[in-house]
Amino acid sequence: MEKNKSLFDINGHVVVITGGTGVLGRAIARYLAAEGAKVVILGRKAAVGETVVADIVADGGDACFMETDVLNRDIVQANCDAVMARYGRVDALLNAAGGNMPGATIAPDKTFFDLDPTQFQTVLNLNLTGTVIPTQVFLQPMVKQGRGVIVNFSSMAAFRPMTRVCGYAAAKAGISNFTAYMATECARKFGEGIRVNAIAPGFFITEQNRALLTNPDGSYTQRGQDVIRQTPFGRMGNPEELCGTIHYLISDASRFVTGTVAVVDGGFNAFAM
Repeated sequence: MEKNKSLFDINGHVVVITGGTGVLGRAIARYLAAEGAKVVILGRKAAVGETVVADIVADGGDACFMETDVLNRDIVQANCDAVMARYGRVDALLNAAGGNMPGATIAPDKTFFDLDPTQFQTVLNLNLTGTVIPTQVFLQPMVKQGRGVIVNFSSMAAFRPMTRVCGYAAAKAGISNFTAYMATECARKFGEGIRVNAIAPGFFITEQNRALLTNPDGSYTQRGQDVIRQTPFGRMGNPEELCGTIHYLISDASRFVTGTVAVVDGGFNAFAM
C-alpha cells in the first residue's frame, strides 16, 4: 500500500453495478461516484440510468449507463467489452440485479399447491443465474489484472425461510452459497487478489416490495408491521445505509476478507423473540 494512502481509498476504481437503476443500486452508484469511483450502471431502465449518470456527472463524478440483460451472456459480454474499451479495467462488480414474481410467492390465503413452477424458475434465474453470468464475464478481466472484487446481493430470506417469498428465498440462499464457493474457487485458482463477498440487506423500501410493506397512504401493511416488530432498530433501512459496507468490501480495508455475507439489517437477523 502506498504511504499515506487510506485503506478505504477507491478513487479511480472502476465499479460495475448490475441492477444499478433500482432504488438500492442508484444510491450506491451516487455514493461511490462521490468517493471518486468510476461507476458503470447496468440496468434495463435506460431513462432512469441516464438520469442517475447525469446527476453524477453534474456533481463532478464519472459514470456511464449501459442497457443490459443479466440472463443474456452475449449482452453482458458486450457490456464488459464496452467497459474495457472505455476504462481499460474492472476493479469491482456489484451483482445487485434481482427481483420477484407473484407466481413464485405464496400469499396467506394460498398454499404451496398454488405455486407457479414457471415463475418460480424465472425468479431463480433472475436472481441466481443473473448473478452467475455477470460474474463469469466480469471475472475474466479481473483475473488478467490479478486483482478485483465481487460483491453479490443476498438477503435476510437466505438465512431463514420467510413466509410468502418461496422462490426469492431459495434464490438468495443460493447466492450466499455461490458466494462462498466462488471465494474459494478464485483464491485457490487465481490468487488472493480476487475476493468474493456478499451483502445481505435487511428491509429497505424498493419498487419491488413497496406494495407488500406499505399502504398507499405510506403506513405499514401487516407485513411491514411484522418486519418492524422483528427489527430491533424499529424501522426500515435507508438505501444510503448500505454504502459504507459496500465501500469497505470493495476497498483494501477488507483485503483479507472473502467468502463472507455482511449483514446490514438493523438487527433483524439477531432478533429471537
